[in-house]
Amino acid sequence: MLLGAEPEVWLQRATRKRLEKFARLRGKIVPTGEFWDVVVITAVDKKQEIAYQQQLSEKLKRKELPFGVHYHVFVDPPGPKIGNGGSTLHVLQCLEEHYGDKWDSFTVILIHSGGYSQRLPNASALGKIFTALPFGDPVYQMLDLKLAMYIDFPIQMNPGVLITCADDIELYNIGETDSIRFDQPGFTALAHPSSLTIGMTHGVFVLEPSSHLTEKGDLEYRSCNRFLHKPSIENMHQSGAVCLMSQSSPGGTEDSTLNSEYVYTDSLFYIHHATAKLLLTFYKQMGKLCCEIDAYGDFLQALGPGATRDYVKNIENVSEEGSRLVEIREKIFSLLKGLPLNVILLNNSKFYHIGTTREYLFHFTSDRKLKWEMGLLRNIFSICPKSAEDSEKSACIIHSILSPMSSVAPGSLVEYSRLGSEVSVGTSSIISGCCIDTKALLPPNTFMTTLSVRIDGEVMYASMVFGIEDNLKKYVTKLSDMHLLHYFGVSLVECFKLWGLRVSDQLFSGHKTALGLWTVRIFPVCSTSSDSVEVSLKILDSVKNMSPFRLGGFKLLSVEEMLHYKDIEDMLKFRQQLYEEITLQRLKEKSDL
Repeated sequence: MLLGAEPEVWLQRATRKRLEKFARLRGKIVPTGEFWDVVVITAVDKKQEIAYQQQLSEKLKRKELPFGVHYHVFVDPPGPKIGNGGSTLHVLQCLEEHYGDKWDSFTVILIHSGGYSQRLPNASALGKIFTALPFGDPVYQMLDLKLAMYIDFPIQMNPGVLITCADDIELYNIGETDSIRFDQPGFTALAHPSSLTIGMTHGVFVLEPSSHLTEKGDLEYRSCNRFLHKPSIENMHQSGAVCLMSQSSPGGTEDSTLNSEYVYTDSLFYIHHATAKLLLTFYKQMGKLCCEIDAYGDFLQALGPGATRDYVKNIENVSEEGSRLVEIREKIFSLLKGLPLNVILLNNSKFYHIGTTREYLFHFTSDRKLKWEMGLLRNIFSICPKSAEDSEKSACIIHSILSPMSSVAPGSLVEYSRLGSEVSVGTSSIISGCCIDTKALLPPNTFMTTLSVRIDGEVMYASMVFGIEDNLKKYVTKLSDMHLLHYFGVSLVECFKLWGLRVSDQLFSGHKTALGLWTVRIFPVCSTSSDSVEVSLKILDSVKNMSPFRLGGFKLLSVEEMLHYKDIEDMLKFRQQLYEEITLQRLKEKSDL
């Protein structure tokens, strides 16, 4: 026992304990009732489903996951986007189709991973849930971490579905004799103390008054009066969501991100099986969905005694208003109104989001707290020279082979790549899936990843290169607004001039009303991976130096098209080649000792 230890020390110990417990289960058959009965990953389309299935299969072959568990990838139905709420409903139907009445007794974890990861494009081809993390042997991916952090949940859970996302990390400590129980009807959600600023971009719980005035512990079970979705600070105050910091709250922590006021924000939530059946019946009655439903905003806002219909017509936080969105929200509200929203306060907990390039780089190269809490490493399963490091940050190298003469600046991350002797990577950059064997100087704030693509039955390669700050989600609807789009800080119109390209809608893939960096055709297709990197770096050089580089002679793809033509097998084959070479080198080093 660490008597008198700081809450942060307990958090670290609890995290390491869960990781060690999961490590012991990898490649072993788990007894019924001690782990999830079913693990579900969602996919947005058939291509993504195949990619996820292949990677799951590879992980099971390499004994990276527990055995004796049903693993599924369920793809959203074709047609309009249905959001993670619609995806949740569809998964419930898939479970019933697969298992009939058997799923009445199952504990299910549902990880939402359908999407193209436009804010973290190194995860676009193979998925956020398979993003590599800088620790573990074999290297952990987000899927492994999710299963490890929730390892104690199934044994304390009544049949039902736990819903989480693929791009966040929750770390928490509770007393050694305490347990997190998901055994109440309706919905049960985890809640984390957060600043009011963080509350503006998350869900916030308005709690019912506590029935006891004892000192707050690390774990509290409370009822929620109502749920606010991405509220303003004014709304948080008016709704009674704001708590005042006392000497013993929350959990006695002295988190520098919290001042005297804080709120409880959301992460994952559980749906009791009886409620899941209610939602499934609703889905069957609705038939095909034609708009995006948010599992957090549209389900949770209907819960608790204080829930009101006010949110139903509010489309402020909606990416696209479907033709029947308001009508469907009304029906969901009527269906769920009166159901309880139970909240489990984790007063000594941390919530990390890893969904953007900036978050990804910060947490894995510069975030000293997360590094300490999880035991993150600078170099993991790699052959590389000693990486540069300064007082604030270090480089992070994952599953890669770097020449002793190569260099990677602090604050940058290299994964699943091979870098030659004359390669220099500037600070705050991401290099993923690349083979760079020629002289290359990558400037700071560069993002680059190579995809294998199959065109007319032949495997080819295309490398996308962007600035870390480039906005791949931004688009315009008219060619005349093209000057509003920027590539490495330069107007896309100016870039087209440098590349000898005439502005026309033929330069864009997909819907001609969504013209942006995601759909612009500027990345050449080449016969080798290294050639594609070399050509894409020339595109970058031309913009950085404002010097012409003609693209007229190349077949050009957009990011959207690269994902459509992606060849998963070839990309995984390259990772396997790196794996075998690194393994051989490690064995050789051991034998030389």
